Amino acid sequence: MLKQYLQFKLSQKLSPQQIQLMKLIQLPTQAFEQRLKQELEENPALEGGKEESENDYDSDLDNTDDFSDSETINAEDINVDEYLSDDEIPDYRTQANNYSSDDEEKTMPYAAGTSFTQHLINQLNTYRLSDEEYSIAEFLVGSVDESGYIRRDLSDIMDDLAFTQNVYTTEKNIEKVLKIVHQLDPAGVGARNLQECLSIQLHRKEKTADTELAINIIDNAFEQFTKKHYKKLLQKFDVSEIQLKDAISEIEHLNPKPGGSYAGNNRIVEHVVPDFAIKIVDGELELTLNGRNAPELHVSREYNNMLKGYKDSKDKSKSQKDAVVFIKQKLDAAKWFIEAIKQRQQTLFLTMSAIMHYQSDYFLTGDERNLKPMILKDIADEISMDVSTVSRVANSKYVDTPYGTKLIKEFFSESMKNDQGEDVSTREIKKILETVIEDESKKKPLTDEALAGILKEKGYPIARRTVAKYREQLDIPVARLRKKI
Repeated sequence: MLKQYLQFKLSQKLSPQQIQLMKLIQLPTQAFEQRLKQELEENPALEGGKEESENDYDSDLDNTDDFSDSETINAEDINVDEYLSDDEIPDYRTQANNYSSDDEEKTMPYAAGTSFTQHLINQLNTYRLSDEEYSIAEFLVGSVDESGYIRRDLSDIMDDLAFTQNVYTTEKNIEKVLKIVHQLDPAGVGARNLQECLSIQLHRKEKTADTELAINIIDNAFEQFTKKHYKKLLQKFDVSEIQLKDAISEIEHLNPKPGGSYAGNNRIVEHVVPDFAIKIVDGELELTLNGRNAPELHVSREYNNMLKGYKDSKDKSKSQKDAVVFIKQKLDAAKWFIEAIKQRQQTLFLTMSAIMHYQSDYFLTGDERNLKPMILKDIADEISMDVSTVSRVANSKYVDTPYGTKLIKEFFSESMKNDQGEDVSTREIKKILETVIEDESKKKPLTDEALAGILKEKGYPIARRTVAKYREQLDIPVARLRKKI
């Protein structure tokens, strides 16, 4: 049975303006420029660049204030509530991205070019194949992933060919056609695993003593090679250390992902534009905001004059009243957007300034070991803003430093205590761990237990499992896989 009842509750909600401001803060420089361009196109009351006189910008804002909700415009002729009431909020205040419902989706076009699959099919057309062989080859090429591998069993491919292509064949025939696919470029494409991929590439190379030994290692001792059991390889093939080293060098120069280089050509390349720049001037840090984040905007003088002309006119027609409602909404939107841009600039500069001063030791030296432990709350408390606001700045902005362009969130890290009881950044410990591993003997790499012992001697008492976690975060393999002849 359905029942109706009233329920009262208090809840906090962000206004559409606050949501838009948060989205503006989150945008990096290039995306912000696109957003700015879109707003200028959609709102004729908003203009970019300088005006004729220096005081025009301020006077424009003053003029629009003359027509605020409580001024003369809401007298007998026009009821302001009709177009600024809660029930009829203008679209620009309710559309989170300032898109109207019928706007076409604005996306970046992909670069034109031949796809990886089409590149392989074009090569297939140079081979003499029967209709069935071509259908199988085309299906195999379509099964190649971005890395250049076919990661499906031949039995599955055989079933799919029957169900989707109406081609009834055997695994033996598919394997025969697969050998043709293996002749396509780039070398190694169509392999079913890493061993087959490396073997295909080695068999294409000019035959020398090194490549012959490398082929032998990959085809007949792949497991020992991957586990770096070099002594077993020396005994198995009865070769010297120098010969084995040269053969391994041949293997290391092969491409484990033959499709990667080609598949990446049609992807959109993201160019990083630093949002801030930090320079050292006379031993002091100097922060600047990228000028592209501080555009010159002003309210249209023409729109202001139209509104003022309406106010001064004695005879006000229905069409004039409708027009002034539209004008007032666009002027309000322009004023809000200009104010939002100012708030964005202030928030970005204030947040980055706090981060710069907090990590001043790092920015003055460039030594990652001087990075202090810092979490989002540390900066949020310092600038009296919400943690989410700091997060929006840190996660999507870059800063140009004397030591390269850095993502701001990289300056944040957890803390640990050293043997003196002082808080140190986990970034500092990772840097020391990285240095220790770089300096180790590659013939006998250090285990995680040994690394934990060395860090303890240096004043960082951390457990072996923590060392393993930091090593994985640094993308450094275990000791056995770091071993070299």
